Amino acid sequence: MSVLCVTDEVYGVTVLHDVLYMVCEWSSIILRFSSATHQRLSDIDVSDMRSPSDIAACERTSRVYVAERRCVWRVSEDGTDTQRWLPKSPLDTFKPSTLSVTSTRLLVTSRSTRQLMQFDADGDELRRLQLPDDMKPWNAVESPAGTFIVSTFNTPMDHGQVIEINSTCQVLRQFSSSLGRTPHVAVDCRGNIFVADFDNCRILLLSTHLTLRRVIIDEHHLNNEHPRRLCYVEHSGQLLVAFYRDVAVYDVLGR
Repeated sequence: MSVLCVTDEVYGVTVLHDVLYMVCEWSSIILRFSSATHQRLSDIDVSDMRSPSDIAACERTSRVYVAERRCVWRVSEDGTDTQRWLPKSPLDTFKPSTLSVTSTRLLVTSRSTRQLMQFDADGDELRRLQLPDDMKPWNAVESPAGTFIVSTFNTPMDHGQVIEINSTCQVLRQFSSSLGRTPHVAVDCRGNIFVADFDNCRILLLSTHLTLRRVIIDEHHLNNEHPRRLCYVEHSGQLLVAFYRDVAVYDVLGR
């Protein structure tokens, strides 16, 4: 395990072409580090960005995508091309919370409206899914099977859940055993799911059927810190875990 420390509250981490990108609360700066040496690289200043809440990367487009409370930004890997990408219409008032990407699609969650919004590579909306009133989505990823894995907070039951839904918002499976808040999830190419169990200071590994395979990183390995954001790097088998003021890199390939 290795750790990158920063001075501000971390709100997102991702990797693109062996460069680690990080955003912090109330900052217009995207921090960059070498994922191999963790040497600090030049920052990217998105001057009009005010309150980033998550970041994700797409190798196909060579772009990073940043969610903030007003919009989604699309930024080239060196910062020379920065666009306020979504929403396309000024009449659309959705408020992005977190996001994830596949090679061709972007998935955005909005806690305030309990919605998932999926966009294509051109930024055109493909679908908008409305979750029930008792489910507040934290984060969502598209599975290799084309369904959606969503970490939510179940209000009546007062605990976190991970659910799998289809394109009509039908709940196919769910996992909630001993979960606290689950602010972030990640998925690998085989459909295995990593879950940040914030309250219990651990990272869970779930199967494609949303059954618990194991606690992949426990509270001792996390030094009793609460995991806030996850990014799984497929080619290296590394899991990036963002905490309050630092990011830890764990080798989880084969676990």
